[in-house]
Amino acid sequence: MLNELRPEPLRSPALDGLEGIRHGFFTRAGGASMGLYRGLNVGLGSHDDRQTVLENRARVTAWLGVPAANLCTPHQIHSPDIVVADAPFGTERPRADGVITARPGLAIGILTADCGPVLFADRYAGVIGAAHAGWQGALHGVLEATIAAMVELGARAERIVAVLGPAISQANYEVGPEFVARFTLADPANDRYFTASTHPGHAMFDLNAYTLDRLGKTGAQVSQLTRCTYAEENLFFSYRRTTHRKEADYGRQISAIVLEEK
Repeated sequence: MLNELRPEPLRSPALDGLEGIRHGFFTRAGGASMGLYRGLNVGLGSHDDRQTVLENRARVTAWLGVPAANLCTPHQIHSPDIVVADAPFGTERPRADGVITARPGLAIGILTADCGPVLFADRYAGVIGAAHAGWQGALHGVLEATIAAMVELGARAERIVAVLGPAISQANYEVGPEFVARFTLADPANDRYFTASTHPGHAMFDLNAYTLDRLGKTGAQVSQLTRCTYAEENLFFSYRRTTHRKEADYGRQISAIVLEEK
């Protein structure tokens, strides 16, 4: 049931095996929101009732085992910008699309509704990260920037476990010719991430493969939870699904990670 009090996020076996680290790719399950936002909508930028959104976020932090104030999510702007969380963000959330921390007890997370959520961890260095990898962020280097920032805090790229969570699948991601041109101009080899659409001049974009390939080039240990946010309506919010239905707004799910306090 989506309105159960306790969320039960999807988890990665690769991250689950790391001692002292708790993580979750949260779905719509376990939330208090109703209507268009039915379930665990954590989007402060949505038009959902703010107190309900705060309740949903509190349910996330309760599952993660930290106080509600210790959930650090940035104001996402589809950029390659990274912020280091040394303390709770408070009401003034930094504008960025990647968050890293080496402080136990701070949960860092990013919100998505089709874009790719990536969680990172180097348990030996005690450094974790979260990145919002939509097409703009991935194209402009948010994944590499997140890993570089973690290395500055003592992590090593080859020890970092990086997991791509639920995102829109290629079968549901149709784009126009200008989109394809943007990617192939950046690198002609990017043509391999597109297949023909049934609509002339359009193509289907594989954001997941593009993200995984960019992560793989960093030397990190890369894996994926293969779930489609567009197709699985009962579990995930989807911006593109909402757009196709001409609905007024949409919810956001969260992917979060925390270094547990000893």
